[in-house]
Amino acid sequence: MGKDEIRDRIQTLDFGQPAYPDLLRQISDPPKTLYYIGAVELLRSRCVSVVGSRTTTAYGRNTGMAVARCLARHGVTVVSGMAAGIDTCAHEGALSEGGNTIAVLGTGPDICFPVENRALKKAIEKRGLVISEYEPGTRGMPYHFPQRNRIISGLSQLTVVIQARNRSGSLITAELAAEQGREIWAVPGNIDSQYNLGTNKLIREGATPLICIEDILEPLGLRGREKKAAVVNLSPTEQEVYRALEKHGEMSADEVCVSLSRPAGYVNPVLTALELKGFIYSASGKFFLANP
Repeated sequence: MGKDEIRDRIQTLDFGQPAYPDLLRQISDPPKTLYYIGAVELLRSRCVSVVGSRTTTAYGRNTGMAVARCLARHGVTVVSGMAAGIDTCAHEGALSEGGNTIAVLGTGPDICFPVENRALKKAIEKRGLVISEYEPGTRGMPYHFPQRNRIISGLSQLTVVIQARNRSGSLITAELAAEQGREIWAVPGNIDSQYNLGTNKLIREGATPLICIEDILEPLGLRGREKKAAVVNLSPTEQEVYRALEKHGEMSADEVCVSLSRPAGYVNPVLTALELKGFIYSASGKFFLANP
């Protein structure tokens, strides 16, 4: 696709138009005009930003993909900056699940940076949304990228930071998110690695640590919905025992047997299976629902 053809596809969205996203209106310095290619309606969808360093490890890349996939499966739009490293993994993870993603560029919307992400940019233009506050033809200047970070966090209900070094640009995004009154989550990493120094510091300063990928669904009000969907996939016997615990709140194995009129040989293996799958836990001789 030639430059002229790309520019023909670029549209504008001004601050005063109804399609302008409400969350972005609320920040102290919202862009007056957004230039975009793709599904502009995504700007008004539920968004979470996933950001991190350009230089990463396999741990960071895998985590970025996993977080984005989880969000995409639950209908959340993943926002990032299309930079190398974690940003790229975030966009690719969302697209791999058939989900939605928004790329916020530090260049004009017709320019791909880094150039290695040409195929990714085309995929986002086709299946998601590419936006920029910079006019078509604008080359990326060093100050553009920190400046665009306020849009990444501004579009998002919360921001997840993965593998940020001590001076990573993603820490600027986290700082902006805090100024905008948005939640900040950070993925902890081993303390002897420079790749995790920034994220570990964020946690020390009050960011919520992302210990389990699915935990990111909780502040979005999606965790319970996920659990209900998972219960449907249990076997009939597992559902029977799970529903008994759901009804009574806490029960011993004997009480489950009495409630269901089932022998211990039937109930105990099911309780063990449910505990191994993370649906229940045991304490002081009783069984309880996990994350009810």
